[in-house]
Amino acid sequence: MRIKQRNKILLIYSLILIGIILWLGVVFMAPYLKSQSSDLNKFLYDIFSPVCHQIQSRSFFLFGYPLAVCARCFGIYVGFFVGTGIFPFLKGFSDLNLPKTKVFVFMSLPIAFDFIGNLLHFWMTPNWLRFIIGFLWGEILPFYFITGLTDLILKPARTKDNKTQKAKTV
Repeated sequence: MRIKQRNKILLIYSLILIGIILWLGVVFMAPYLKSQSSDLNKFLYDIFSPVCHQIQSRSFFLFGYPLAVCARCFGIYVGFFVGTGIFPFLKGFSDLNLPKTKVFVFMSLPIAFDFIGNLLHFWMTPNWLRFIIGFLWGEILPFYFITGLTDLILKPARTKDNKTQKAKTV
């Protein structure tokens, strides 16, 4: 039973890792296709428009064109990729406990503080710092996302297994 659960967690982890690699690939592919005058670039930029403002002055450039997301979002995605990479070394594939909420709150303070300061025009954070702040926040997200998604997917199976176990003992 424990091995089955571990394999399911590993599968979910692998799919998330592949997903973030593809997501980052699209971030880089958009400016490349734009530099090649491909019509597909518009579609790739449009994929990110619901989740990022894509303001050019707040973005890094590649091939002479902005990435498909701003520096902060890019930092979040790169941080998510790195966090996903270190997830198995820090958490393993059998622990379904979420990290403490206070860790999430503490790690969210810099991005919230910076966002509010920029929103209220107290300062204008340079792109390199936006990236770092986004990276720090993105790095912790896999520990909540992978664990939460795994728990959501495995919960019905665990509930069913627990009922079966109880029925066998009665």
